[in-house]
Amino acid sequence: MGTLTGKQVAEAGLDGWTYLLGALQTRIRTPDFAAGLALVAAVGAEAERVDHHPDLDLRYTHVDVRLWSHDVGGVTQRDLRLARFVSGLAADSGLTLSAAGLARLELALDTPEHAAVLPFWRAVLAPGAPPGPGADEVRDPDGALPTVWFQRSGRDEPRQRWHPDVWVDPAEVDARIAAALAAGGTLVSDAEAPSFWVLADPDGNRVCLCTWQQRA
Repeated sequence: MGTLTGKQVAEAGLDGWTYLLGALQTRIRTPDFAAGLALVAAVGAEAERVDHHPDLDLRYTHVDVRLWSHDVGGVTQRDLRLARFVSGLAADSGLTLSAAGLARLELALDTPEHAAVLPFWRAVLAPGAPPGPGADEVRDPDGALPTVWFQRSGRDEPRQRWHPDVWVDPAEVDARIAAALAAGGTLVSDAEAPSFWVLADPDGNRVCLCTWQQRA
């Protein structure tokens, strides 16, 4: 079963869901913990029935649902079907799905020594984990730690070795850039927009705001 691109996921028209870092994600607000627990139980029962299991994060006021097909490393039609089921389940319970404010954090290491340093970081962060797609990332198989990917850079100094990539829904980008600029930051580059924008804090430390747009 082939994985879907961000564009294909967006064209599926799933209200309240967003595509972040290779997975479908939503947040379902709940009136209390018991309502969230009941929702998780219902989603879990369907997941068992279809043998396709989401990542669920239960909190006091919401449940985060993240869907991706672990066996192929991306979103497939199975995830779209389960997302539609979750949306219907939430609607039947009088609950609301929203992608507002959701983000995924990825750490990027800028290095000319990709092949030499990747095994070290895999040993430290995810011992025993298989190589990620393209063998240029380290992904925690349990999903507890951010993914680390390796961006090839030159050797000229000074250079920033680490930077965070913050994956957001395209609708979130303008507001986040505006807030960053108001907080004293600068827009370093939008040359690769709408794939990503490069921002810097007042001390020059950089971060990328990333979306699924214009990516394979």
